[in-house]
Amino acid sequence: MKIDINTKMVTLIGTPLGQSFAARMQNAGYEAAGLNMLYFYTEADKEHLGEIVGGLRYMNFAGFAVTKPNKVRVLRYLDELDPLCRKMGASNTVVKTPEGKLIGYNTDGIGFYTSLTQDGGIEVDQSVFFCFGGGGAGRAMCSVLAHYGARKIYITDAFEPCAKSLTADINESFAPVAEFVHYGDLSKLAACDVVLNASGIGMGATVGQSPMPPEYIQPSQFYFDACYNPDKTQFLLNAEEKGCRVLNGLGMSLHQGAAQIELWTGQKAPVEAMRLELLAILAEQRQ
Repeated sequence: MKIDINTKMVTLIGTPLGQSFAARMQNAGYEAAGLNMLYFYTEADKEHLGEIVGGLRYMNFAGFAVTKPNKVRVLRYLDELDPLCRKMGASNTVVKTPEGKLIGYNTDGIGFYTSLTQDGGIEVDQSVFFCFGGGGAGRAMCSVLAHYGARKIYITDAFEPCAKSLTADINESFAPVAEFVHYGDLSKLAACDVVLNASGIGMGATVGQSPMPPEYIQPSQFYFDACYNPDKTQFLLNAEEKGCRVLNGLGMSLHQGAAQIELWTGQKAPVEAMRLELLAILAEQRQ
């Protein structure tokens, strides 16, 4: 990859980022599409987010991506929000217009929905969901489930105001299907068809941990974890041991990343090239 004065840059802002495959996937996509672009990491938390976003506004960026813990806070630094992003209350994708405006979008939701329905075979309008995590990823996932007619969504988070806020926002902006659950109360799990982990527990410093004890798992349930590195978190391993079907966040990452490229460039993303790069990374991880 040659970098010159015309190279458009994209950075992912969040922490931790050591487990992310996004840069390799995105850069493989740019190369396959013949785009003069470069994707790289900026590890930062909420404390300096405003200063970073302010700087990017005046630099040669096509836009930027946002991940934990910045997907909600970033909204305060943007000029406009896509209608779905506004309803979700979180952004993972920001486009910088030629005039320097920063417009927030959320591709996590469509990436999650595409993977859950195509790779997981889940019929959203026939299912009851339980979600661990009400932050940025949880917001996108639960919001898109409500948008597509989920029967019921139970939401819990160790930081309870986060889960309460998401529950209220979904019921007001999408459909009255969400219910707040106190953290540690797992009594609703038995009534659920699909259990989601959007908490981040199981990756980074929490590898080997799960947001729930395995004795609550039922073989008839489907388990999804937004994490993809490790490719099977303890949450998924526990479910698989009980005979459940499981799915990690790799497909979600692929489809949301493809949608990002289309927003930043206005052209079709090379999904297959991006998929092959992700599979190559996973193969390397297993060696």
